Amino acid sequence: MKKIVILSTSLRQNSNSDRLAKEFARGAIEAGHEVTYIRLLDKNIHFCIGCLACQKSGVCVLQDDMTSILAAMKAADSIVFATPTYYYEMSGQMKTLLDRSNPLFSAEYQFRDIYLLMSAAEEEEDIMERTIQSLGGWIECFDKTVLKGVVRGVGVTDVNEMKEKEEFLLQAYKLGKQA
Repeated sequence: MKKIVILSTSLRQNSNSDRLAKEFARGAIEAGHEVTYIRLLDKNIHFCIGCLACQKSGVCVLQDDMTSILAAMKAADSIVFATPTYYYEMSGQMKTLLDRSNPLFSAEYQFRDIYLLMSAAEEEEDIMERTIQSLGGWIECFDKTVLKGVVRGVGVTDVNEMKEKEEFLLQAYKLGKQA
């Protein structure tokens, strides 16, 4: 059994990327894994101020919901990021989350496997490459980690439109089941 933390970064209710995250969670739970599901929609997270105090203390000086999110990430075996694609890139919320995860850089973190679930209005999967590369930069800072799987849910614009895209939901479910 693995501890899996799913971080759903869309701030839209019933978002398409959140739908993918829920399918990943369903597969992971069915496979017997322990899943912690965190939606940033419900969280208060400030921007990183770049003070780097966390590199010495292991703790961020900002007091907000990132404290509990960082604890969950640190203890996880696998981390799943779910994001909508905005202007061919990850959501601003996901970028802020990655920036604020700086205290993990010098910590004894548990996570090894990283997964990325994305949704986009465009039909072409290659528009998501920038998000994969950006997350890849974060992953490179954690030398024990690897990008284990990606789902590119394209062609969805409206709220909950992903429910009509069974192939992407199935990909997310299977990825969760294999996690």
